[in-house]
Amino acid sequence: MPGTFEPLPGGGAAVALDDVEISIIRSLAVQLLELIGPGPAEDASDDPLAELFAEGPSEPPADPVLKRLFPDAYSDPEQPASPHDAEEQRAYSAEFRRYTENDLRAGKRDNALAVIRSLDALSSASAGEGGAVLKLSAEESQRWLSALNDLRLAIGSRLEITQEEDTDLLYRLPDDDPRKPMVMAYLWLGGLQETLVGTLMP
Repeated sequence: MPGTFEPLPGGGAAVALDDVEISIIRSLAVQLLELIGPGPAEDASDDPLAELFAEGPSEPPADPVLKRLFPDAYSDPEQPASPHDAEEQRAYSAEFRRYTENDLRAGKRDNALAVIRSLDALSSASAGEGGAVLKLSAEESQRWLSALNDLRLAIGSRLEITQEEDTDLLYRLPDDDPRKPMVMAYLWLGGLQETLVGTLMP
């Protein structure tokens, strides 16, 4: 069925995508890459361990989408903390972020790149045919699943979706609402993500 991931024998998943769908997913993945930014520059000493021990930022990103993609590890907005506990949580979060965010960014970049490369290969193979069936290995499926999740988090943040009730309101937006195209992309990616999860379940 078009737009629905189905399991492949031996693992992995397949989905039929038309040229417009391929273009939309690729464009969103490229935007995600641009938002996450490049990796750390190569160390001048060419020390192979330099990147492994490179420290990342300690402060949360200013962009609300990046805050959603890289949240503080020790804070819960639904459970306000006392001033002392809040300060302690900030300190723990800063320390955790310093040693994990570079790796998290690298992983999200790799997943987005995997999506772009598989779509580029699909477009090259099906040039002029108006679409094709994307076939993913089990490992590629996991990368796609992570990337789809990141894309939905990013779009959801732009739409200021913070809870399930917000999603219900999206269905009732009028067609002339300027957020409508982003909403349609958000809901469509959610459907893709849900069916991909289904193919990966034992």
